[in-house]
Amino acid sequence: MRGRPQAGRGGGRVPAAGTAGARLAGGPPGPGGGSVVVGILSRRRSLYTTRRLVESALKLGHETRVLNPLHCFLVLSQRAPEIYYRGLEARVSDLDVVLPRIGASITEHGLAVVNQFDMMGVPLVNNSQPIARSRDKLRSLQLLARAGIDIPKTVMVSDPSQIHRALEIVGGPPAILKVVKGTQGIGVILAETEQAALTVLETFWNLGMNILVQEFIEESEGRDIRALVVGDRVVTAMRRQASVGEFRSNVHRGGTGTVVDLPESYRRVALEAMRVMELQLGGVDMLESETGPKVVEINSSPGFEGLERWTGVDIASAIIEYALSFARSQKRKRKGGA
Repeated sequence: MRGRPQAGRGGGRVPAAGTAGARLAGGPPGPGGGSVVVGILSRRRSLYTTRRLVESALKLGHETRVLNPLHCFLVLSQRAPEIYYRGLEARVSDLDVVLPRIGASITEHGLAVVNQFDMMGVPLVNNSQPIARSRDKLRSLQLLARAGIDIPKTVMVSDPSQIHRALEIVGGPPAILKVVKGTQGIGVILAETEQAALTVLETFWNLGMNILVQEFIEESEGRDIRALVVGDRVVTAMRRQASVGEFRSNVHRGGTGTVVDLPESYRRVALEAMRVMELQLGGVDMLESETGPKVVEINSSPGFEGLERWTGVDIASAIIEYALSFARSQKRKRKGGA
């Protein structure tokens, strides 16, 4: 991987002056069209993915603003949506494109900020509705299944009397139990027996959580494939392997990865899944089954530290270059409609 500049420059200052909408700074966005200001919604600029996006934008000659969504103040008035940062003196007015990196713990507030930028006419690489869909595992699976994309057989249960039949439908036990909203393998449990499933489900129900019972794909053997999609192409992919004694392959759960030359069938499924979810940037997780790829989840704010480390691909630059191209295309559309 190519050398990286320091991330200390380029973010943090938010101009206090400007119009309510996005002012395209220095000419049309994109390489050769003047400096572009890329906004990154992230709670911490020290996070690997945020830091890499800042570095890549700077390397390409553009500016960045890292904005914590929790410090964004949304102001609404007739035809004049505004965002202020860290108080009501600094109005955010010069962003040419925004990359939302919304953590699951602040989904509701984060999506409100994304919606506000959309109302202000700022191009977004992943808008609020696609992000919200991806955070809801049941809704995601409903959309994917309707589109003919293969998924593990899944049942939503809400009562103990349904557990036995639900396990029969998914071919278990064993079976996978998942909370409808969760990331990084949190809220995902392997139930080896019907009694174990009942105990776990009752615990989750008592906490007011909705639960999915899902088919256990035994032949995947604790592995899955993460395909990183930007725009209409798969930038890179890796096979993730769960650690010993663990069935979840998430890197945050101790999983390891190896670069994989993605078969064309997996590539097609990853791109189609993203199209169905209407996402521009995402990580598509697929299980390797005897019948081909089965999509289990789509992450709309994918971290890529492990992907860059194990594949050597400069994912951050691919994302920034796409964001610049998207901003340029949106500006042309606005000019054409003027």
